[in-house]
Amino acid sequence: MATDTGSRDRTPPDTASGRRWYKDLENMSPAYFGMVMATGIISLAAHMLALPRVARTLFWINIIAYAVIWLATIARLAIYPRRFFGDMVDHLRGPGFFTAVAGTGVLGSQCIILLGNDRLGLVFWLVATLLWVGLTYTIFTAFTIKEDKPGLDQGITGGWLLAVVATQSISVLSTLLAAHLEQPYKLGLNFFSLSMWLWGGMLYIWMMSLIFYRYTFFRFSPGDLSPPYWINMGAMAISTLAGSLLIINVTDAPFLHSLLPFLKGFSVFYWATGTWWIPMLLILGVWRHVYRRFPLEYDPLYWGAVFPIGMYAACTHEMTRALGFHFLDFLPPLFLYAALAAWLLTFVGFLRDLARRFSAVRRGPRHWT
Repeated sequence: MATDTGSRDRTPPDTASGRRWYKDLENMSPAYFGMVMATGIISLAAHMLALPRVARTLFWINIIAYAVIWLATIARLAIYPRRFFGDMVDHLRGPGFFTAVAGTGVLGSQCIILLGNDRLGLVFWLVATLLWVGLTYTIFTAFTIKEDKPGLDQGITGGWLLAVVATQSISVLSTLLAAHLEQPYKLGLNFFSLSMWLWGGMLYIWMMSLIFYRYTFFRFSPGDLSPPYWINMGAMAISTLAGSLLIINVTDAPFLHSLLPFLKGFSVFYWATGTWWIPMLLILGVWRHVYRRFPLEYDPLYWGAVFPIGMYAACTHEMTRALGFHFLDFLPPLFLYAALAAWLLTFVGFLRDLARRFSAVRRGPRHWT
């Protein structure tokens, strides 16, 4: 759905290659920052599990990806403003914009943990927070007041939970940043982190109730099971990570002492909920691709499926550290290697898709898809 922004989309140049690239830019997924989310969290998990070369390599890949995706996003906004803002108020594509918040938050966390640069982390925190405020109140206000709305079965997907991931990514970054600040900023940022953690949990409860209702009471086809449904688990995993970091930070914020049993209980609650989703999502994936033979081909939304696997490795590692659950130490390495395999397969798919698009430009319009 397009919206009237007062600006007109530009006419593509009158060349075959120009029209092709403009077409790709026009159709670019708002959720492409999922690549930054996935790469960043796997980098952080590799660092936690003593794989520094893997962590550093993915970190530099992530910086390049973040810059390129921002350039493409800004170009899309400048050339196709009507399509850009139309996507923002679309029930299916709009939540994808929250990947920009989460990607920025994860990259800021990388800067603090891998580079030890809290100033750069603060810059990313400011950008992520401003994006969160702007997107949250733009997207959900538009969803509320727009006159033509889809039904629940056509309007909600697991991608809506990217709003939860975005919120919790700011909580995580705030907690990491607070450890490098002096009082009273340390206290204030920990309180802000706690508030975002609580809001993210409440938002998950609201949205997951609707998603589960859509799962069980409406017709469900293989095409409906898009990769962002893995965010069902990923949103709980990052909530576990945020809660675990607050527990670790309890000495920096005395008010957290009185909340410690609550923090511990809800962190385990989030982890258990995320764990429940893993077999369910695997079963549904087999049903989709094996039983119903739905084609498995590259889609930028698959980054939204890679991210939860890496996040589960990271959150389980931090939860075992915060709560002393060392009997779970076997899980983080297992899920890290699974995440690395999923990342590599998706990255190869991305490169092949990119090569196919370059080839299509050279061969002319009749080969475009």
